[in-house]
Amino acid sequence: MKQIPPKKPTLLVIDDDTGLLTSIHAVLISAGFPEPALLSDGRQALDLIQQYGFHLVLLDLMMPEIDGMDILKAIKSRFPHVECIVFTAVDDVETAIQAVRHGAYDYLVKGQNNEKLILTINHALERYNLRQERRVLARPQRFTDLRNPGAFKSLLTRDDAMAMVFHQVEAVAPTDYSVVISGESGTGKEMLAKVIHRLSNRNEAPFLPVNMAAFSGSLFEDEFFGHTKGAYTNAVGERKGFLEEAQGGSLFLDEITELDLPLQGKLLRVIEEKELYRLGSTRLRNVDVRFIAATNRDIPAEIEAGRFRADLYYRLNTCSIKIPPLRERRGDILPLARHFLNVHAAQNGKKIHDLTPELQGRLEAYNFPGNIRELQNIIASAVLVEASDLLQPSSVAMPRQEANVAGNPPSNLLSLAEIERKHIQEVLAATRGDRAKTAEILGINLSTVYRKIKRYGL
Repeated sequence: MKQIPPKKPTLLVIDDDTGLLTSIHAVLISAGFPEPALLSDGRQALDLIQQYGFHLVLLDLMMPEIDGMDILKAIKSRFPHVECIVFTAVDDVETAIQAVRHGAYDYLVKGQNNEKLILTINHALERYNLRQERRVLARPQRFTDLRNPGAFKSLLTRDDAMAMVFHQVEAVAPTDYSVVISGESGTGKEMLAKVIHRLSNRNEAPFLPVNMAAFSGSLFEDEFFGHTKGAYTNAVGERKGFLEEAQGGSLFLDEITELDLPLQGKLLRVIEEKELYRLGSTRLRNVDVRFIAATNRDIPAEIEAGRFRADLYYRLNTCSIKIPPLRERRGDILPLARHFLNVHAAQNGKKIHDLTPELQGRLEAYNFPGNIRELQNIIASAVLVEASDLLQPSSVAMPRQEANVAGNPPSNLLSLAEIERKHIQEVLAATRGDRAKTAEILGINLSTVYRKIKRYGL
């Protein structure tokens, strides 16, 4: 038996018992995992792993064609990044120790409850994702190394920090995992979600963006689940909800933390069970949707404050991507400004071909709390009032840096770079060199911390 799902699988189950393969398939699907590949002849395992790049292999040890322990050793030798869980009828301590010694993540005995199996698979996948993230962060990422550069053409950027983000997108897009995109307002979370959908196996089905802040109470249920005719007074016909409209595609849940707690529970049930009832109906309908969520808040802090369900977060956050704010991508400010200038000058029939050097300096020095959206609005409004062929500072409505009106500045003032270097050095010392903790305290992503350390020779 060899069963490969149409959408690129990330899990492979190997067992000579085809009945057990079918049973495990049902367990994994009901637990919310992407549909796994099934294989009854272990001799084909290495070729399949080479072809599909599985993240995890669930492996039986006792098979007639080939010894499962030999398969385990071969997998870990050729594909050391692939997580392996041994799943066998032999309850033997020595065998378990040997399996772990050869690289198995864990050793499970058949016939035990499925909850332990699901928990172990979740933990193994978390380790896989963590190792992949560390592998990505361990080396500089370049735009020239992207496999699908054309997919990112709508995201104008030159800064190395975004090269890292794009590589994360390419890694997660072909899977069926749910994704949480975090970043400040105006950083382009929805645009990135569209790229994930475009690079996924669901790209021929709908991409449906939904602003979660717009829904409360019965409106949420009607909009997400739909209704049947006569479900309530004004329900004059049947109507699909967002979940059915996005069937087979991706549902983008923008500002997910704005959803009320009781409604979070209703959403969680759909994600877990992959099924729903329309309002007024007793017919159960299947849901086949990939969830991509976005937020400008710190979700762990929201969970701590009791405003967001931890179980919903864990369901959504199989993979996470953080978009750095524009102030951490200063190499993008002028290219974006020129792009918006060209767009809005053309829309308004004006021949403004560039920014004055003074304006360029002001833009590069500004922190843009509203990020790319604020930059676009600044340029758009400036184009309306500009009368020359160069965009002047006098046309731009943005906060100015405070001038020193007293004359010469004090001699002990530090440059921004010196202040930044000193502060990063102090935080690194306080965290005893913990880069991840340093990034959390500074409010920047980990790749930026590594870049700053290299830049300042810390």
